[in-house]
Amino acid sequence: MIAPIAVDEPPVFHGPSIDEFFPAVLFDIAGIPVTRIHLIQFIATIAIVLIFWLGTRRMRIVPGRFQNVVELGLGFARNNIAHDLLGRKDGDRFLPILTTIFFMVLFMNITGIIPFLNIAGTSIIAVPLLLAVVSYVTFIYAGIKKSPKNFFKNALFPTGVPWPIYIIVTPIELISTFIIRPVTLTLRLLMNMIVGHLLLVLFFSATQFFLFELGGWWSILAAGSLAFGFVFTLFEILVAVLQAYVFALLTAVYIQLAVAEEH
Repeated sequence: MIAPIAVDEPPVFHGPSIDEFFPAVLFDIAGIPVTRIHLIQFIATIAIVLIFWLGTRRMRIVPGRFQNVVELGLGFARNNIAHDLLGRKDGDRFLPILTTIFFMVLFMNITGIIPFLNIAGTSIIAVPLLLAVVSYVTFIYAGIKKSPKNFFKNALFPTGVPWPIYIIVTPIELISTFIIRPVTLTLRLLMNMIVGHLLLVLFFSATQFFLFELGGWWSILAAGSLAFGFVFTLFEILVAVLQAYVFALLTAVYIQLAVAEEH
């Protein structure tokens, strides 16, 4: 009887999947499961607190390099987000929440390109949803504070519209103003971070596959996928900053709409 000849199976490439965003539980804290992404969120939060604590604990008239960097970041949030849209008075009033949102999203996003972390803290829905709720509650608070009696009335029943048209306009305003806004804030940030992570994993895992699994002439493709991975890493840095800016900016826009004179 002739024994069957063993045939080596060719290596198979396994691309990234959505399972990346449901990692295994590492340990529990008071019965709450903690995964790798949760650890990354903890690290990003600790980094924010440490950087701003160290940068502001001993303020000097002539700032050093580190204090200067922190002041530039805070100045950007104050001048380009808060004051630019809300003016000095309302901008200063809502500056703490806008600054917190901007830097929290930025630090959580940027972990997606940091070696050994390699995934954004905003790539699971908890953080984007939490920040969207904060933005939404701040918008409602600003409107009620400005016009306690007329905020919801003016939002749902815009002036200058004939009464019969309110049958169409009011449901649209209700959905777009009070439902769509937090949903779009959440999904915009979440999907950008998910797609960015999947693309980076795809390119770099393809590089490893072509170089170490296939070898030979396939190494040429490894060089190409590595180049694409590097380019998309730079693009992901831009996306991380841009998404933080957009999230904080839209929050400021909603607040500005809530405190406008017609409300």
